[in-house]
Amino acid sequence: MRQGEGEAISTVEQAIDLISVVKEIHGLNSQELNKLLRDSENFTIHFVTEKGLDVKIDVEKLAGFLPLHLIAVLVSSDRDEALLRYLLCGIRILHSLCELAPRHTKLEQILLDDVKVSEQLIDLVFYVLIVLNDYRQDIHDSGPVPVLLSALVACSFYLLTGCISSQWQDLALVMVAHPKVDMFMDVACRAIHLVVRFLQNKLSVQHIEICVKSSSTTESMVNYLCQQCEASLQFLQLLCQQKPFRERLLKNKELCGKGGILFLAQSILKLHAPDFAESSAIVAALSRLKAKVLSILLHLCEAESISYLDEVASSPASLDLAKSVAFEVLELLKTGLSKNPKHLSASSDRTYPMGLLQLNAMRLADIFSDDSNFRSYITVYFTEFLSAIFSLSHGDFLSMWCSADLPVREEDATLYYEVFAAAGWALDSVSSSDLSNTSNLEFTFIPNSNMSQASYVHQRTSLFVKIIANLDCFVPNICEEQERNLFLHKFLGCLLMDPSKLLPSYAFITGPQKASAVQRNLRSLLSHAESLIPTFLNMEDLQLLRVFFDNLQLLMNPSEFEENRVQDDRNLGGCSSPLLRREPPNLNNRNGNLKEEMSENSAFQEEHFYVRNSHMDQADGVTRRDMIDDKDKSITPSGLKEIDRDVQNVETSGSDTSSTKGKNAVDKLAERQRENADVREDEKVETVQTEEKHRRKRKRTIMNDEQVTIMERALLDEPEMQRNTALIQSWADKLSHHGSEVTCSQLRNWLNNRKARLARLSKDARPPPEPDNAFAGKQGGPQQGHSLRAPDSPGQETTPSNTRGTRSMSRMNTSENPVAPEFVDYGAAEFVQCKAGQFIVLVDGRGQEIGKGKVHQVQGKWWGKSLEESGSCVVDVVDLKADRWVKLPYPSESTGTSFEDAEKKLGVMRVMWDSNKIFMLRPQ
Repeated sequence: MRQGEGEAISTVEQAIDLISVVKEIHGLNSQELNKLLRDSENFTIHFVTEKGLDVKIDVEKLAGFLPLHLIAVLVSSDRDEALLRYLLCGIRILHSLCELAPRHTKLEQILLDDVKVSEQLIDLVFYVLIVLNDYRQDIHDSGPVPVLLSALVACSFYLLTGCISSQWQDLALVMVAHPKVDMFMDVACRAIHLVVRFLQNKLSVQHIEICVKSSSTTESMVNYLCQQCEASLQFLQLLCQQKPFRERLLKNKELCGKGGILFLAQSILKLHAPDFAESSAIVAALSRLKAKVLSILLHLCEAESISYLDEVASSPASLDLAKSVAFEVLELLKTGLSKNPKHLSASSDRTYPMGLLQLNAMRLADIFSDDSNFRSYITVYFTEFLSAIFSLSHGDFLSMWCSADLPVREEDATLYYEVFAAAGWALDSVSSSDLSNTSNLEFTFIPNSNMSQASYVHQRTSLFVKIIANLDCFVPNICEEQERNLFLHKFLGCLLMDPSKLLPSYAFITGPQKASAVQRNLRSLLSHAESLIPTFLNMEDLQLLRVFFDNLQLLMNPSEFEENRVQDDRNLGGCSSPLLRREPPNLNNRNGNLKEEMSENSAFQEEHFYVRNSHMDQADGVTRRDMIDDKDKSITPSGLKEIDRDVQNVETSGSDTSSTKGKNAVDKLAERQRENADVREDEKVETVQTEEKHRRKRKRTIMNDEQVTIMERALLDEPEMQRNTALIQSWADKLSHHGSEVTCSQLRNWLNNRKARLARLSKDARPPPEPDNAFAGKQGGPQQGHSLRAPDSPGQETTPSNTRGTRSMSRMNTSENPVAPEFVDYGAAEFVQCKAGQFIVLVDGRGQEIGKGKVHQVQGKWWGKSLEESGSCVVDVVDLKADRWVKLPYPSESTGTSFEDAEKKLGVMRVMWDSNKIFMLRPQ
């Protein structure tokens, strides 16, 4: 016999020996193997098989040869049930040996320290996942393949935690460094998707099987498939929590750019088990599955380096797929929020964690509604449900959104997956013709979060507010014109619908009282939202909610709800409005992208957010009376129909239709808002972004006043901080200890915004024409009166009163049509408090102009001094008329004693100034 033939025969004999060994000892767990190893000599164990055979196994050789042997079997064998069964036995043994490795030096040297064996173990997992994707044709197989394959996918994943590291951050680093990481990501997601489809098929046909088999047998099988599916998805979720893996996944075109992750998410979100509604284990498992896949999407959407939603929007097909996923998210929210927690009862003695399904769905809805590609879609399909929520009785609304306690809250947990037990249940089930003899498999759940009940409820409410703020947000010259008031009009129209179908377990207010009930609920939400600042909400979200509330008040007509109720009775519950009987307008197929952006000094710091003067109140009163009294101008159903038609067909200036119709209340509101938008246009600061793609999203205020002050002081020593990434990261970590978390990317954007804002203010702050007597002093003084336009007589020039008083001025310039500002004297009794973001003029005690600037802060404390008690506010001076060494009215070592000193200490010329010596700019 030649030498080559001898080696070949030896190899075959060795393979045969390994096959018999795998089949014999896979039933020994790590504790049993450990006992045999302690009693062995030379690492060779002795045990008696079920057939009475005495077997000797060299565990050292078994550990060294088994990974490569399984790869060889995988490559050479047919794709059948026998292969799945054998692979599952082999991986079961490998996992037990990996568990024993820390206790036995020889095993540790082979399985954990030997680079060659470690690579073979990783390759084995990769190849198993590749081969399993060939079983897609067996998707409708009712035999053992779904069970074996589902177990094999999960066991292969968790073999990596045994042979590489149980620490997910370490495992992520190893996987990302692997040359075949992209292939792994692709086949891993495909394998999980295949397992989900097996589960989906089982749920769809189980009602047929339940008639033939016992219900407990079918329930055990479905529950097992849910467990394997959850374990596999959880593996991907925990890797996505690690930044290196997440960043690499975002670069995978198949999974992100072409929608691979979205396909997986869509399949999981569509899982339903109505026939197992009484099984708390299955219901909870499906809920956790959906919560985990939403968590994966959240991690991808919140990544800093690459915008996942931009990648998705890069092709029409993936964008449509993403919208279908968004639809499923909204349906989850509707289902979850429609259940009254007071009416829920446990279906069994044991309760299972449900996962943060509702909270994650609200987080995703917040992200989708803040993205221009999805905002109108969310508006169309979610506004009716939002209007139903605000139509609740006040008691139900308060308990749902304005309470610190809920009868039921979600609990998140990690499934503690045991490979040996999972593989054993699958092998026993396919070997037995009667599953009733197989005990149910139960896994342990490890609670994930120590989130308090109050924290959970407050997060839930804050997300509710943010969704409304996102949908109603409109930024001129960034959003498309057809987006203006789209949510407001849609919301108002949906209020005429019957909300009881959407929230059947709640009580509602109907008839003429509905308008006041909706306003009362909104008012309560506003009041409660104020208490969530700054921990859960920022001021900008609250401002946008208040703007929405004020505009809604202008348009709501109580008589409309009475008319709608009468017509509902006539229509036997049908919708009274022609608008409400048809599908909402499709605003998704448009040319161009919505571009939305809000700077730190939000343009939505509107006049009605702070103190409104009597002129504004009178104007609002007239507007409301006009809308209620004049039916031709009120928001009737036909009026709403025209509004909806205008939304669907983008309005163009000079339209024949619009020119022939009189202005109704909505036209007035739209015109007033367009004017206000023009007012804010110059005040809006263009956010400087590192990439064009991030312009679509509305930027929120990311830092509180203390954090801003810390950064201003730091910039005195590091004026070019934005160029030093390490320094930015260091300060981001420091800032997170003084308020909400600030990421490196957010801080860099803030620095760029600040630099752009200062440059813009210096460039655009145009001084008014120097009047001879802009600030008239006493009668007969040296300065002569400057002609002014009285607020109650436009176009008529009068001589101002010589009586000194507090004046209210506002800048109304637009970049397209700048006009010279003038100064209006309203009198002391009509003093209007200045607001952050307004452009103002500073004067001294004699009324002489000191300079021009912009209001920075009007409430709270600034460097230990109360602005309310001192009657002052903080301003940024951008055009100083006085000498730079002039002493400040509120000198301080921290903020400076002069204008020049303040600029040196703070980086900007930011000073405290008496409110009665500050005047706002108003156009002619």
